[in-house]
Amino acid sequence: MVSPQLFHKVLGVAFLLLLHCAQGKAARIPPLPGFVDLPEDGINKAYCPSFLPLADNEMEDITCLLEHRISRLEGVLHLEKKITASGGKIFASTGEKADFHTILTKYREVGGSIATPRNPGENDAILYFVKNFKTYTYLGMKESIVPSKFHFLDGTQLSYTNWHLNEPSGRGEEKCVEMYTYGTWNDKKCNQNHLIVCQF
Repeated sequence: MVSPQLFHKVLGVAFLLLLHCAQGKAARIPPLPGFVDLPEDGINKAYCPSFLPLADNEMEDITCLLEHRISRLEGVLHLEKKITASGGKIFASTGEKADFHTILTKYREVGGSIATPRNPGENDAILYFVKNFKTYTYLGMKESIVPSKFHFLDGTQLSYTNWHLNEPSGRGEEKCVEMYTYGTWNDKKCNQNHLIVCQF
């Protein structure tokens, strides 16, 4: 099983490599631990089927190398049941729990955000972890100043909801939103420890 520390390091390394590439620094990137290095003189077409051999375009080589490495990292994390994907987002969890405000801090540390389903597919991707770890998770929503009216953390109105029957019911006392183990939502106080599910 991949430890939470290793999981965060892998994401950090991938982010660092992408920044390095985006800044146009064409330099030799050392292989990640446990990964086979690709040839010095370019990238084998077997690794990058769409690769066009451009001798003077090292950025193409680096981009393809990064895509290949990230693809393999994603495969390992999928195999270890640490990530799911939907709608262009990657959702991740290590099984760790925390209260809502601690979760928000942890997301900022790894460059992600709290899981926020904006359609049924994303709700199912988050539900995967809720079922796998048999516990509830907080979602990226809060109650507005109008009781029982909720919005996304960026202040926009909810465009998709999956409230449990007769929810929300806290009427100003329950400011956060949790997901039950069958995928429906409930308004809840923000001080309980729930599963951390992050989105990237």
